Amino acid sequence: MAERIFIGIGAGPIQTGIYVAGASKGGFDRIVLADVDEKLVAAIRASGTITVNTASTAGITSETYKNVEIYNPNVPEELEVLKTLASTAIAVNTALPATKFYKFSAPWLKEAFSRNPNGTRYVYTSENSTTAASELAAMIGNEFSNTYFLDTVIGKMSKIFLKEESSLPPLAPGYFRGHLVEAFNTIYTTDAPGIENVGIVGLYPKKDLVPFEEAKLYGHNASHFLLGILASQKGCVYMSDAAQYPELIKLCEDALVNECGKALCKKFKGADSYFEPAEFNAWAHELVIRMTSPALQDSVDRVIRDLDRKLGWNDRVIGAIRLCISQGVDPVNLIKGANQAARVFALRQVAEGWDESGRDAILDKLIKA
Repeated sequence: MAERIFIGIGAGPIQTGIYVAGASKGGFDRIVLADVDEKLVAAIRASGTITVNTASTAGITSETYKNVEIYNPNVPEELEVLKTLASTAIAVNTALPATKFYKFSAPWLKEAFSRNPNGTRYVYTSENSTTAASELAAMIGNEFSNTYFLDTVIGKMSKIFLKEESSLPPLAPGYFRGHLVEAFNTIYTTDAPGIENVGIVGLYPKKDLVPFEEAKLYGHNASHFLLGILASQKGCVYMSDAAQYPELIKLCEDALVNECGKALCKKFKGADSYFEPAEFNAWAHELVIRMTSPALQDSVDRVIRDLDRKLGWNDRVIGAIRLCISQGVDPVNLIKGANQAARVFALRQVAEGWDESGRDAILDKLIKA
């Protein structure tokens, strides 16, 4: 029987906390990582292990995964090893900062696949983009008939911490960073023929992923951002600090259930039991608890960073408002959060050299939208 090989490109907490963990628990013969961080590569290679810390309501547990290989694609001889392994790997996952980084990995993946053009392989894309799979497929080409490019919906929160900031074990012995992920581990993916044989624990294929993509962006992300922006105005440093303000928790859950949830359940009625109001509302209640977990130590600044992107027309804030309006739902709380976010963004721009008219123009544009 052929070796079951998993290759993860990028070694952040999504890769380690979902895919390395899932491949290890799924009994893969070889778990291989590709990363260009020389210090990270050296640390993992020295021990052959990674350790992932997982936060739950019961506290934090640490699990070490053994026999992990890692190679630096910037080193020619190591890149050749990666190509050889990727040619027969059954599963590949990209977990990069953004899809723009595909330009570095797509060429060597294409060459690897060309060495075994008829091989069956599943290529997961975990860059938090609804177009990730199609972007990578376009760069690699469609000449590999048994290669399936898959989008993912990742509702698992995670963070990287510095060793001096925490008593938790780092990713590898001697490395200066560690990974902390939440226990939630239900990851939806695109469906494909034979995908049930891949065996990465925690992945759940869906015939139609679009409803779940919208629920993640216009439900999970929208309400998470709403709570973050309001918590920031209270001076909260961590999302768990918001628990001191019951009115914020109530507002967040109300927005998630009665604004985002009502619109999503109406739009995708019948698509899946997830969009039945009772099931969605139970998930929403649990999500708000997860968002404010003290064990996860999620910072408010991380949740509300990149305001210009997150206030985009199709992104989590304005996109969720537009979804609600399209479904006849009044997004009162979402608009409150959007206005507050726009004010914060405008004031930051003023501090960086904009005049007052620039700030007022943004606010006027948001109100008219």
